[in-house]
Formats: sequence, structure tokens, C-alpha cells
Amino acid sequence: MTIYSEVAGEGPAIALVHQGICDSRVWDPQWGTFTRDHRVVRHDMRGFGRSPLEPGRFSHARDLLDVLDGHEIGRVALVAGSLGGRVALEATLARPQLVSALVLVAPGLPGHEWSEEVTSGWDEEEAALEAGDLDTAVEINLRTWVDGPRRRPGEVDPEVREKVAEMQRRAFELQLPFEETAEEEPLVTDLAARLGDVTAPTLVVVGEEDVSDMHAIADRIVAEVPGAKRASIAATAHVPNLERPAEFDELVLGFLAETS
Repeated sequence: MTIYSEVAGEGPAIALVHQGICDSRVWDPQWGTFTRDHRVVRHDMRGFGRSPLEPGRFSHARDLLDVLDGHEIGRVALVAGSLGGRVALEATLARPQLVSALVLVAPGLPGHEWSEEVTSGWDEEEAALEAGDLDTAVEINLRTWVDGPRRRPGEVDPEVREKVAEMQRRAFELQLPFEETAEEEPLVTDLAARLGDVTAPTLVVVGEEDVSDMHAIADRIVAEVPGAKRASIAATAHVPNLERPAEFDELVLGFLAETS
């Protein structure tokens, strides 16, 4: 099994871990800025972008650690969104000596009770997928995560919607054939109960237009991870690094400079 990854730049190491609606291309804006003063690695998780999915059990967090080890990256700051945020938290708890800082962008968290606005969207998406209608499933996904509940599609940059749509459709195409035979198993089984064990300096970032669940999860992580800070980016939902890259870069690079 080959996990796609790439490295560029020189300096302190940063690993970029993508959201569950995207693949590593979501970090294209940061690939041109973070690499000026950092050694940066990004990868496609299994079932996303250029990394295939196969039958059997796997761990996204273990794959991340294998990618970092394969590129001989020692201390590293993890900048991770949504699903990737949960993966980064697992990797941090599994190898605390590896992680110099954490930037969690609207991270997922096991055990969270999802709101009706999110679960109803997932139900609609699943119905579309069962009917073989990938276009509708992708559009439902975009409405929930890219537009957010408080914006209309016309308020969102169409190029951002198009880029996420391409990445999400690719994920569906890779994952659907193996939805019954491939299973992710957590590297850290009690993640939600161990937030207090995170020792890396942590910043949690949420787009102001993201669903209420992501704000609630951010509040919990900030309350339970020692010393964690919270920040928000206006006029963006679940992919602030893609919608507002200049503001995102200033916020994240500033935090990493403070904690280095």
C-alpha cells in the first residue's frame, strides 16, 4: 500500500493533514507560502486523492506517522483540518515527543453528539450515494461544509466550491467500492478522554460560518487541552485555509513562530 506524499522547503518542519472532504490539494495555497521558511510535508490519506483504498483494517494516524518517518522528519508542527485534526490528535498522543505544536482547524472528535443539521445532511448524502447520484451527494456536501448553514452558494467563491467538489468526488470514487471491506481503526482508542494529556502548544481555528458542531468541539478542546488557544476566521466555513489563505497563513505562521 503506497501513501502519496511530497516534501518541499527547508527549515522547521510542518506537516499538513487534510480534511475529510478534501485531499492534500486543499493545501495548495500554503504550499507556496509555508515552504518559504519551513520544510513542509503533505500527504493523501487512504481513499483520498492519489492514495488508494484497499480491503482490510488501517489507521490514518499510523499512516501519518509512517509518512513522517519515511521522510526522516523529527520534531514537527501538525497543521490539520477536520478529519485530519482528529488524526493529528491521535498521532500527538501516540508520539508526543514528535510534535512541536498543533494547529487544529475545525477538528473532529470521537464521541461528539452531532446536531440535526449535520446528521440530516449526512442522511441526504447517503441516500444520493445509494442511488448512484454522485453529483447530488457532492452538492449536499458542499452546502453543509463549504457554504455553511448561514451562507448561500452565491456568497462563496465558485473556484473554491469547484476545487472541493473535485476532491470530494474523487474521495467518493475511491471509497465507495470498499465501504464494506475497509475499516479504519483508531490508533488511540480513548482520544476524547485524553485531551488533557496533550502537551504540545495548541491553536484551534474555526471558520465563523462553519456548522455549530465545529464551534462546540473547538470550545471543548480549548477547555481541556492545557494552554490551548482559540481563533476564528470571518467569512469562511470548513476550509478557511482555502477561502481566506492570507488570513490563515498569518494566523498559523504567527502562532508557530511564537511557539518555536
